[in-house]
Amino acid sequence: MDIRPSPIAGRWYPGTARELKRVVSAYLEAARPEGLPQSIIGLIAPHAGLRYSGPVAACAFKAVQGMDVQTVVIVCPSHFHDDAAVLTSAHAGYATPLGVVPVERAGLRRLRAALPKLDWAELREDTEHAIEIELPFLQCVLPPGFTLLPLMLRDQTAAVVRLLGDALAELLAGVRALLVGSSDLSHYYPQKTAQRLDAEMLRQIEAFSAEGVLEAQATGRGEACGYGAIATTLRAAGALGARCAKVVGYATSGDAGGEYDSVVGYGAAVLGS
Repeated sequence: MDIRPSPIAGRWYPGTARELKRVVSAYLEAARPEGLPQSIIGLIAPHAGLRYSGPVAACAFKAVQGMDVQTVVIVCPSHFHDDAAVLTSAHAGYATPLGVVPVERAGLRRLRAALPKLDWAELREDTEHAIEIELPFLQCVLPPGFTLLPLMLRDQTAAVVRLLGDALAELLAGVRALLVGSSDLSHYYPQKTAQRLDAEMLRQIEAFSAEGVLEAQATGRGEACGYGAIATTLRAAGALGARCAKVVGYATSGDAGGEYDSVVGYGAAVLGS
């Protein structure tokens, strides 16, 4: 297989299978998500280094432990690559110390064909962390055999959210799929300011409002680096039958590192019916 090499193993998370599994398993064991939907269609999870956002991310992934999934879609912002509005991997799989996650190449071809108005690019050896950082959790909670549909958004406007969300729902109809919106919340504010901004964004997520997420970002009432990724995940999940969202975890980098002058917010939510 043509495998994407990891640019973050050993830095953003442990570089050996044994230590990575130990750390992720410990986060999952400590996670206690409550009030979950009966049928889970999607998750919102943060994407910082595991030391910082791992405990919050585990609250989302714990909710799907053992779930029988055929395809996982991860939608995130593009932090480093501006080749097109929508980016994906040109590789056949993603490598982590826990093994290789195959990319759903046929699904990507169908999705791209359904969106001729969107500018696409396929990346080789990309440096984007926001897809990869979710994979060890998925490898630990899901049975082996699932494939990955990775999507990175440089354009997070309402038009892209609408087109991509609807196309994903059509592509995934009848498929045992899990949607994952990969996003951190506010960036580099003092703790109290971050908590205010993050609370508003989490309110819009829990209201199951893609429009509310975009509006909170546009007006400055809330903030998330992947606001378009969150909104796309909400829109697609809603079209696939999800009717509610439950916020199951929240913290800031200050809670992990003890420095509260400039923090990043992390939230986790479960989408379903």
